[in-house]
Amino acid sequence: MFKEKLKNLRQLFILGICAVVIGTVVGALDAGFGEILIFLTGVREHFFFPLILFLPAAGVVIAKSYFRVGGKCVKGMGLIFEVGHGEEDVIPLRLIPLTVIGTWMTHLFGGSAGREGVAVQIGATFSHWVGRKMNMVSDSKIFLVTGMAAGFSGLFQTPVAACFFALEVLIAGSLQYTALFPAIIAAFVANVVSRGLGLEKFHYDLQTQIQMNPVFIIKMIMLGIIFGLVGAMFAHGLKLVKDRLNKIFESPVRKIIIVGTILVILFILSGMGRYSGLGTNLISASFHGNKIYQWDWILKFVLTIITLAAGYQGGEVTPLFAIGSSLGAALAVLVGLPVEFAAALGYTAVFGSATNTLLAPVFIGAEVFGYSYVPYFFMVCCVAYVFNDNKSIYAAQKNLQDML
Repeated sequence: MFKEKLKNLRQLFILGICAVVIGTVVGALDAGFGEILIFLTGVREHFFFPLILFLPAAGVVIAKSYFRVGGKCVKGMGLIFEVGHGEEDVIPLRLIPLTVIGTWMTHLFGGSAGREGVAVQIGATFSHWVGRKMNMVSDSKIFLVTGMAAGFSGLFQTPVAACFFALEVLIAGSLQYTALFPAIIAAFVANVVSRGLGLEKFHYDLQTQIQMNPVFIIKMIMLGIIFGLVGAMFAHGLKLVKDRLNKIFESPVRKIIIVGTILVILFILSGMGRYSGLGTNLISASFHGNKIYQWDWILKFVLTIITLAAGYQGGEVTPLFAIGSSLGAALAVLVGLPVEFAAALGYTAVFGSATNTLLAPVFIGAEVFGYSYVPYFFMVCCVAYVFNDNKSIYAAQKNLQDML
């Protein structure tokens, strides 16, 4: 019995040390990736019109790069999930430069995409590589979850939310508690490192005074239903458009040229780059009193789906934050709630619905807007989770009910 406990403690110690190393490296990589992405975003905003014309050409470079040297990497986040489910054994290290450079190009030339996919892939790839080098193949999933937590935390600097995101996203309805100890260490270390290296974090202090009554609860339930349905529609729409485009175009290069050309026209006509990039302009407008149109969330919704379905690189989470916050701001007047409060609810709940996660969006809200609002984030995110119909932007995500 004593030897068994000693063995477990030794294993925890090794995992803890590995988690510190993973958090440090991934946090630094996230910071470098994020800082350059911010710089490229600034360049695009100043030179939108000439750069947007090269979006199809950038797509060709991305598609050919994945075709020639990508191999399994073409699956992107799908490969991460397949390794997590034991369906694949190896994540090639070349996934990191492919997804990083591809995402930089997508953003520089005006595509609408996120960045968390890159961060999670960076973390998962490096952490999985460390696990293999340590010859700890039996703990493969633990290292994978640890890396995902580090990647998410290093980019968004929300370590608690990052930890829960990594624990619950692989299998909806199940938490990978075996990875809790190294995941939380890696998440906090990555957060400290990326912040120390100067990566910006979005934070907004809500100052809304809440009066809890039956009418307020009804409003919260209504918002939760709407946010849940919108998140589910995004996840379903992304899968549907990807499938349709893959059926229409046998060649990924031909697909990205034609769809990229259509995107150029759409981005120009819909506001000269208002819906390009991450969508942080919409998030900022939602919380700082700038103009938000009733259709902002719809156009960001549609253009993000088309960009990602065409084959451009990036992620979905930050655009989901933009969609949710602009939708919340648009609904605020209709339901009689403060704009900032409704935008914060949408920011968290649409993300939770689209990723089919519950605890991660609640803690995203807490770490971005303040822990005093956790009960309200919890209420809306729970309703959104119930109404998302088990849809997820991660096609390879499994559901616990289906596995029983």
